[in-house]
Amino acid sequence: MGKKRIVKTGEGSEKAVNTVSASSKKRVESGTLYVQSTYNNTKVVLADMKGNTLAWSTSGAIGFKGAKKGTPFAAAKIGETLGAKAQIIGMKEVNVVVKGVGSGRESAIRGFVSKGIVINNIKDVTPVPHNGPRPKKPRRV
Repeated sequence: MGKKRIVKTGEGSEKAVNTVSASSKKRVESGTLYVQSTYNNTKVVLADMKGNTLAWSTSGAIGFKGAKKGTPFAAAKIGETLGAKAQIIGMKEVNVVVKGVGSGRESAIRGFVSKGIVINNIKDVTPVPHNGPRPKKPRRV
């Protein structure tokens, strides 16, 4: 994470040093955590109160592949990594917005809370169909 910079120390020896990215210099006290959980994947976005994205992560970005991306374990790992990023930013409290029906809904939130950030409220905005899909045409014999 962040930009790599070559630092010369002494005579001729070089080593790569990870620097903190520009977004972590920003101090944000409160924000919103958006969790989108589908059957196949889990996406989590950390934003400030205006809606500007500060950090994000998905199951695939962490390294899970295939069916393992939709598991609660993968979602918990996402929550932990975003919790660590939120600590660096200086976040103390979040509002959570959950969308989707996947198995990683609660696990992502639990992983995020394990880093010591307070949750104000949890809102579920999962879309619900009013009438369902269009029915099949009648069979002609």
